[in-house]
Amino acid sequence: MTLSRFAVASRYWPLSLLLAATVITSCKKEASGDGAPPPANVVHVPDMNLVSVDPQKLNLFPLQAAEKIETASQLTVTGSVNPDISRTIPVISLANGRVVDIKVRLDDYVKKGQLVMKVQSPDVSSAFDAYLKAVNDEQLANKAYVRAKDLLDHGAISQAMYEQAEDSEKDAKADLTAAEEQLKVLGVDKDHPSSVVNVYAPVSGVIIQQNTTQAGAAGVNLSGSSTSFVIADLSEVWILCDVFENDLSKVHLGENAQIHINAYPDKVLTGRISDIGPVLDPTMRTAKVRIQVPNPGILKVGMFVTATFASKQAAEHTVVPATAVLHLHDRDWVFIPTSENNQFKRTEVHAGSMLPGDKQEILSGIQPGDKVVANALSLESTVSQ
Repeated sequence: MTLSRFAVASRYWPLSLLLAATVITSCKKEASGDGAPPPANVVHVPDMNLVSVDPQKLNLFPLQAAEKIETASQLTVTGSVNPDISRTIPVISLANGRVVDIKVRLDDYVKKGQLVMKVQSPDVSSAFDAYLKAVNDEQLANKAYVRAKDLLDHGAISQAMYEQAEDSEKDAKADLTAAEEQLKVLGVDKDHPSSVVNVYAPVSGVIIQQNTTQAGAAGVNLSGSSTSFVIADLSEVWILCDVFENDLSKVHLGENAQIHINAYPDKVLTGRISDIGPVLDPTMRTAKVRIQVPNPGILKVGMFVTATFASKQAAEHTVVPATAVLHLHDRDWVFIPTSENNQFKRTEVHAGSMLPGDKQEILSGIQPGDKVVANALSLESTVSQ
């Protein structure tokens, strides 16, 4: 019986060992899977700026070597037309009152001395009343002075009494002169007084502001704006431009600037830099540059213009054919050959001004002597097909 059991156990022992080994192996695999990350998959993305061309079509895209020229560096900025502050004059009624008649309107051209408006003012009555009293006082003081002089000549009064009468006469004359000047300031004719005061244009120019209306208030002591109108002489205007901090070294006082008008593309004006702002905009990091420009009659306040500043010192610049530059997505590109015979690389450049002979100035991106595809648009069109 015992021998029989041993024989059975010996018969199933290899099977038990096999099951135990399988369990141990599965446990090791499970432990290994929990601790280690899966291997990374590497995906190779082709360079979108590389262009391959059929070798048989390479002759369709000839190469052109970039040239080198010496020209004055230029800076182009945008600006707007503004009136010259020194030529901007307010129209003010020194007589306080109500506007009873307006002779001009906004945007009108007026000449110096032209009637602008009429103002009914109670100040005139007070001033004329003071003038009449000054006239009476001066006449009385003059009579007393003449009488005192006659009495002094006959020894009837003392020298002190005569001097007192003389002083009263001088004071009365001073008061009369002041009263007359007050009427002149208010614009009143003392010989033909009226409660309505005429206000005239102090200079010739265009009315760019109107701050009063019919039956409105006028004068320096009433509520509202004391300036009824603003007249600007637009025969010479300001161009105000924003120049970035890094470009200020290219701008100098007294130098000329070319003004291109958006509304008149065929017109080019010349102005002079009269001021460079001493304060930078803390947000935009720009300074205001002022250009003084004679107005031929086409510049209007608020117009947008483009100003080009040219440096007096010549600098070396790279030049390529204009057709070699591809304008795409607000950027400038050129195609340069790579080490592969039939492959080109699209390279970003910073293009400058257009030059005579269909040439394009390149400020950065390539150097003189670098070869580029002479017709970038043709190559780009071929690749896009």
